[in-house]
Amino acid sequence: MQADIVSGPRCAWAGDTALYQAYHDEEWGVPLHGDRALFEFLVLEGAQAGLSWITILKKRAAYRAAFDNFDAARIARYGADKIESLLQDAGIVRNRLKVQATVTNAQKFLDVQEKFGSFDAFVWQFVGGKPRQNHWRGLAEVPASTLESDAMSRELKRRGFKFAGSTICYAYMQATGMVNDHTTDCYRHKELCS
Repeated sequence: MQADIVSGPRCAWAGDTALYQAYHDEEWGVPLHGDRALFEFLVLEGAQAGLSWITILKKRAAYRAAFDNFDAARIARYGADKIESLLQDAGIVRNRLKVQATVTNAQKFLDVQEKFGSFDAFVWQFVGGKPRQNHWRGLAEVPASTLESDAMSRELKRRGFKFAGSTICYAYMQATGMVNDHTTDCYRHKELCS
């Protein structure tokens, strides 16, 4: 699907920026499976904390290059020298806590894979294995967190993950299609309900 060919209005947050619109039209809210892709969003949502999502979207290609295309096994082995070199990379958010959290989260991600067979199986359990279909009429109705994101956050933190608060977890659930939070006036809402 191309961002300039739509079947109706978009969610208000998509605005008029082509990058945001393409993300809205092609990715946001689409059920995502596969451990590497789910790990990528875990890293990006953590990096976004305190920043706008458009900032992270603009840096996404640089993140893929800097973090070995989100290969958790490789990232889990990053040492102090690699972390220092990442902190010099203007293409990513150069925040020491966020970079170190990516390494820690890669290690914990591998632990979850070993225990549950896949990270996919682990995270999707919080919505019963299928997308939650919401029917928000406007952005003001969309929550910042839910009981499900609270539960995901608690479990991730219990397992040692960083930058895994409930609001980050809910944004993660929205991005990866665990919940359909397109507003009902958005053309993608109906498409993702079917």
